[in-house]
Amino acid sequence: MGAKTWMLVHADVSAREALARGSSLDRDAAAALAARLFPAETLTPMEDGELLFTSPPDDELCIGCFQGVSVVAAKEFGIDHPSRLPRHFIDEFGRGTATLHAMHSVVDWFAYAVWKDGQLIRSLSLSPDNGVLEDIGERLGFEAEYWSGEHPAVEAPDTGDQPYPFPFHPLELGEAALLELFGYQLEGACDAMLFEPETIPLTRFKRTRASTRSRWKFW
Repeated sequence: MGAKTWMLVHADVSAREALARGSSLDRDAAAALAARLFPAETLTPMEDGELLFTSPPDDELCIGCFQGVSVVAAKEFGIDHPSRLPRHFIDEFGRGTATLHAMHSVVDWFAYAVWKDGQLIRSLSLSPDNGVLEDIGERLGFEAEYWSGEHPAVEAPDTGDQPYPFPFHPLELGEAALLELFGYQLEGACDAMLFEPETIPLTRFKRTRASTRSRWKFW
């Protein structure tokens, strides 16, 4: 699998329904939200990105504001312990549902967290090398068939004589989370009922932060 994500999605009601509606990208709202979330940085507009790629490099930011839903993809959301996400990223949105989704195919790591009206209700982070890094709150419904062993890992990493640490592959659970929470997948069986993430544009910015040294350099 080659899928990677690190993004935070906020929706007034259902992110899945809001994204499926396919409303127009509000560029002014996206730029304003970016400035509020990253006030210490200079954000320079770049060519548009898309929802298919929500794992921007450290010096880039992808953000989209649509009717009822906002998507922000940045390095800050690729964290091992989602519950420790700096509070201002959640407080910015107020009421509604905020969902962090992060996964990296190189290390078979997946993490996600859900906040309702600012309160954390679920956070999970795990990889075969590091085990369960975080497991907070009740499991959401889509997780059940994975924890019960209905989707065993078929291509587990080489763990020697040790059994695979989970009854599923973390990236497969990550794809299930994308499907359940947002209504699309990056990899997996094609489904005509799902929308294609490459059809959802995101504004993209170059991120720069002024350093103390550069401000006071006179030579």
